[in-house]
Amino acid sequence: MNFTARRHHVRATLLAAAAGNILIVAAPVAAQVAQADAATSTTAPATPDQQGITGTTTQAAPSQADATGQSATAADNGLGATDEIIVTGIRGSLQSTTNAKRNAVAFGDSIFAEDIGKLPATNLAETLNRIPGVRLNRDITGEGVQVAIRGLGPSFSKVLLNNTQIAIASDGGTNGTGGGNREVDLDFFPSELFTRLDVLKSPVASTLEGGIAGTVNLRNARPFDNPGTHLTVVGQGQYNDTNNRFGPRGAIVASKTWDKFGILIGLQGVDQKTRVDGFETVGYTDGNVPTGRPGVGDIGGNGFAYAPVVPRNTGFGLTPGAPVNLAATSGLTDTQIRSALIPRLGRNNVTQGTRSRYSALLALEFRPTDTLSFAFDGIYAKSKRDYVKSNMNWYVRNSGPGTDPTSTGGMVPIGLTVDANNVVTSGTFANSVFFLEESIFRQTTEFYNVNPSVTWAPSDTFKVEAQVNYGKSTFYREQPSFLIQTPRETGINAFYDNTDSNNPQPIITSNVDLGDPNLGWKWYRQNVQSVRRKTETKGAHVDFTLGDANMNLKFGGAYDSALRNVRAYDNSTAYQTSVCGATCDGTTGSVTNAQLSQYLQRLNVTDIGKLSKGNVGYTSIISTKLKELQAATNYQSFLDNAPEARGSVTGGTTGDILEKTFGFYMEGNGVTEIFGRELRANAGVRYVHTDQHVAGPVQVAAGLVDVIQDSSYEKVLPSLNLTYDVATRLKLRFATSISMTRADAGSLLPGLTFSDQGAQVATAGNPNLKPYTSENIDLGGEYYTGGIGYVGVSYFRKNIDGFTANIQSTVPFSALNLAFSTLTTTQQQAINGRGGPDVAQIVVTQPVNLNQLKIQGVEATWVQPLDFLVRGLGFSANGTRITQKSDTGLVASGIAPWSYNLQGFYEGHGVSLSLNYVWNDESIAANGPQNNIPVPLRADARGQFDISAGYQLPFFDNRVRLTLDVLNITNEPLRTTFGYDNAAYSVYYPGRQFLAGIRAKF
Repeated sequence: MNFTARRHHVRATLLAAAAGNILIVAAPVAAQVAQADAATSTTAPATPDQQGITGTTTQAAPSQADATGQSATAADNGLGATDEIIVTGIRGSLQSTTNAKRNAVAFGDSIFAEDIGKLPATNLAETLNRIPGVRLNRDITGEGVQVAIRGLGPSFSKVLLNNTQIAIASDGGTNGTGGGNREVDLDFFPSELFTRLDVLKSPVASTLEGGIAGTVNLRNARPFDNPGTHLTVVGQGQYNDTNNRFGPRGAIVASKTWDKFGILIGLQGVDQKTRVDGFETVGYTDGNVPTGRPGVGDIGGNGFAYAPVVPRNTGFGLTPGAPVNLAATSGLTDTQIRSALIPRLGRNNVTQGTRSRYSALLALEFRPTDTLSFAFDGIYAKSKRDYVKSNMNWYVRNSGPGTDPTSTGGMVPIGLTVDANNVVTSGTFANSVFFLEESIFRQTTEFYNVNPSVTWAPSDTFKVEAQVNYGKSTFYREQPSFLIQTPRETGINAFYDNTDSNNPQPIITSNVDLGDPNLGWKWYRQNVQSVRRKTETKGAHVDFTLGDANMNLKFGGAYDSALRNVRAYDNSTAYQTSVCGATCDGTTGSVTNAQLSQYLQRLNVTDIGKLSKGNVGYTSIISTKLKELQAATNYQSFLDNAPEARGSVTGGTTGDILEKTFGFYMEGNGVTEIFGRELRANAGVRYVHTDQHVAGPVQVAAGLVDVIQDSSYEKVLPSLNLTYDVATRLKLRFATSISMTRADAGSLLPGLTFSDQGAQVATAGNPNLKPYTSENIDLGGEYYTGGIGYVGVSYFRKNIDGFTANIQSTVPFSALNLAFSTLTTTQQQAINGRGGPDVAQIVVTQPVNLNQLKIQGVEATWVQPLDFLVRGLGFSANGTRITQKSDTGLVASGIAPWSYNLQGFYEGHGVSLSLNYVWNDESIAANGPQNNIPVPLRADARGQFDISAGYQLPFFDNRVRLTLDVLNITNEPLRTTFGYDNAAYSVYYPGRQFLAGIRAKF
């Protein structure tokens, strides 16, 4: 059974088990609902704030201040007349979520903290993953970073903090490009400092524009959430089985309220040792063997050619200098060898180091009268990562003869086998080269935001809300890399085995010890690069409400400004010349090839790939003594004096984008009766005008200059939301709207950057991209079974005009309008080796506006207590089905056709237990072609199983609770493939995490 089939078998088994459980409980639940139907609904009429999902609810989140928590009536839960259910913990959170959904007019979902410091999961991204239609983008560590709603990528979701826009200059994960786009890295926000998260899926006019997929509103804790004097302390040890180390994690939240004033202070911190084992390829490639010349290699667009003549020391009975007959040595037909796919760089790697995050929250509330209230929210966070990533590369890309006059160069394939897609499954590659790429990821991110607000309601029919906000974030990453390679033509072979369908990656081994410092390692190159990012947001909003809960008019305006600045610095050419000579031949410089071995060591990790599903081929690799090497080469001076560069080390474009937006809206909310049943409506229109300033560096003869482009546009965005109570427990919903998302900021920046030293693959921006709009329809409803229980179904459709997709084209270097002299020495050599600037082909990826993309889907949710089986037992299940099509055939990346979330929980006798399983189907990670091969990148289907448990100690006045969380119990990897299931593009093994500790409240 192959890797995908095995995963689908697991999925089918879980689905069958879930279906069986649902059938088992369906009959008793139906009986429970029938009994509960005799009761009337306890939901109060919606207030003006409740017309949208961002408003308050009639039932606040429960807290320990109530001693017993919230209670639900017997009728509400379908129990006997004398029964009463105490709703607290998980059920308290779900009760508030159900009430919020029931009272909202717009489509959306909410998550509540049952108490301050008790929002589930380790960060806000992980928490939001529980909502139907929400998918996570994960870092290689396995931690959720960004959220995608209803399939569309994270930049299609507008993230707000207390109803105001924010931006964070972070990187989107260890391998991310971050900072230039509109997505927000939510791992920056600790769950302990927040009490409510709202996801609005159908827009209302009073909500800031910018999210075609949806709007996420983060609500931090405030003192009057829980009146009185309170102190919450959370302390945990976080253990990861990738490195067998514990790291501290803790939070303190203190609050006090007086008659008219309240203050809340929260502090949170985490400090971890991190290790992730992985496998990467940078794509697959073929040998570019021309038709009619089966015995001769050729350098093509992928920069890879088999040897035209037998290199020295090849062995296998081949005569050095004789022509290579590829069909004879490989055992394949001419057609097969021309298209046989192997990794461009097949590399196992280890990323290890430390990461920390410290956050602080200050929230003030002042209520001088019953009609006037002031609030101040200030949040600060700082994150540090200090990683070293060691890659052992099988050198396929650029492995042809090259420009070395003493080398015939290139590999000779021996005894290959291929599958039906011509993916190589096994074989030996004689005259191979391996190289170590050791990179430092040393980065710091800071963020702060202040948000004063005021609410004045002098009467029951008039209210004014006003707020201002200012936020700033900075990011700095230092990312040098040191590359050394094995000597050419010394009889080194690579053995390739991709026959194990249960192993998520191929096995690449060698006939030499790749951890031996005395193997004859030589310099390949060195890079000295860094990047700085800055974001700055500021705004002012005012809202007026005229009318009462049954009929009101809301109108207002907003000004928002967002600046994104990305600048890169690169001193690689000067540093490389100083270290190993202008051509890096290692005969001159501060560390020659003869001296290199004294700066090498066997990597102090003897279990590479220990969490993989199978053997990775070896247990140790060579490594550099980084601190000694940096000191010997005067590295710090070169870093400090690095000049500005066109492209960022993270792969993103550089430049500045400033957007100033003016918005005005008018919105009506009303409640009436039709056929004796309540109909609630929210209708409005939003007008928005945006002035956009884009500046990006381009190379001219005199150096880098900024190319500036200014533009402006305006949109009118109408919306309508309706909710009708068909029966006491049955609600139907309808929404239609036009929404807008601005193009990715990183895609708007001009300029062109190469993603490899071979100058084969480039990315270009497009400052002419237009914002895209979507015509939306939502239809659905819920049946409320009592208490926390409900069953909901919704259908949605989005017709997106001007959707942006990345298009690949292949052009000669001379068509790029880029001076050849501005390239690095290595890139110039690579282009000359492929025929020179007029001949060498470059694969360029550039974003363009497509005509139309249509996305439609169905979401289903069932939340149900099972007290009739076991008091305190219950489950929550949701699933999403999404389809998409476009007039070009290209699709939006990251959309999983199927996804679901299962949660089973129990609370009673001081024990709480929550079992969570989240599954996402296979999706397109990037459209094809890739590396001139007509296939896309695919993200594997993946399910993650987590457990959260707690026990309330029966002493200390029930103030202390023991907690245990286990994440990714089944050790699921993160895997992407190059078009075919057995062509692993990247695989990461984040391992399991264990968090154990206490939570105390005083």
